[in-house]
Amino acid sequence: MQNWKFAISSILGHKMRSFLTMLGVIIGVAAVSVVMAIGTGVTKSITKQASQFQHDVSLFYQKKGDNALFPEDVSPTIKPPLIREEWLEQIVREIPGISGYYATNTTTEAISYQNKKSSKVTLTGVTSTYFGIKKYKILAGRQLGVSDYSQFSRLIMIDKVLAKKLFSSYEEALNQTVDVGNKQYRVVGVYKDPAAGSASYGATSEGNAILANTQLAAEFNVDEIGAVNFYVPDVLQASELGTQAAKRLTELSDAKEGEFTMFDISQMLESIKQQVGTMTMFIGFIGGISLFVGGIGVMNIMLVSVTERTREIGLRKALGATRRNILVQFLIESVVLTILGGFIGLIIAYLFTYALGNIEGLVANLGKPEISLATVFVSIAFSAMVGIIFGVLPANKASKLDPIEALRYE
Repeated sequence: MQNWKFAISSILGHKMRSFLTMLGVIIGVAAVSVVMAIGTGVTKSITKQASQFQHDVSLFYQKKGDNALFPEDVSPTIKPPLIREEWLEQIVREIPGISGYYATNTTTEAISYQNKKSSKVTLTGVTSTYFGIKKYKILAGRQLGVSDYSQFSRLIMIDKVLAKKLFSSYEEALNQTVDVGNKQYRVVGVYKDPAAGSASYGATSEGNAILANTQLAAEFNVDEIGAVNFYVPDVLQASELGTQAAKRLTELSDAKEGEFTMFDISQMLESIKQQVGTMTMFIGFIGGISLFVGGIGVMNIMLVSVTERTREIGLRKALGATRRNILVQFLIESVVLTILGGFIGLIIAYLFTYALGNIEGLVANLGKPEISLATVFVSIAFSAMVGIIFGVLPANKASKLDPIEALRYE
């Protein structure tokens, strides 16, 4: 206990010098903690987004023998067969465990209302089964109904982002006629997409809109079915049932050159996690250099402190202090310096992370940064380790001083 008192009194006796000594450790711990917090936020955000879609098994068409991870990796020269909706209904009936399906097609168009315009809106055409699976929050109006498909009506739903761009309120958007390209559509609903806030949502568009897939195909020159999704309630069966559905769709379509395959989101998730982990480690390593430099600073100041306190060390030894007592005293002083620096660094990292967490655009793309309990323990443990490693040399030098020579030192 006496050694702790000596160490703390020495640090408090030279406040400015102690703070400057801790500065490298503070910067290093703060930098590493912030990077790890961002990495944790990204990983959690991706995992959360992926878990929302694990029930939806997506199929895409590829050349036989290819092993594309993502649908966009498929060679554009391979044109998929035209898919008929009755095939999808048949697959749902034939394969137990698949409870439903929906199909979509997409294109990009400008949407305008009076003098307001969004030039790059993602239009998604959906089958009538879509809303039974995708749970949208309707902010105003209604969603598309079965009768809207049979009547071939020019109706459209717009998301909250687009509604804010074109109208002063969600309610004002209802029953208004908007120009979609050179065609006119009536707004029947404003919705919030469950994927809103994710890294991919709205990344390349100025809003999103939904209409019947048959309407989109007829008026915007796209296939009625561009993407196929089956709904599997039990995510543990998703991979097996998705493979069966892909095989059956290949048979029903009588595909020759290619085959349908399942888009395995778990592979994508693992790939992204590895990339985020590698990036976090690399940037964390750069932050760790600051800790190393801070450790050298601690060692340097501790050597100066040993020189300044040579007579004090000699006096303590003359009064009976052992080499071990002196060694422990200076090691404790070194460790206290670095642990204090670690705590201050964590406080700065927490404040910086809190500020980042309130930037809406950043959170939408990278997730909310989060300093985990593991990060706190690792930071403090690493700070203490730096104090021990770089405090050994000065402490050893102090413990080896000859008491008689030390008392003579001026």
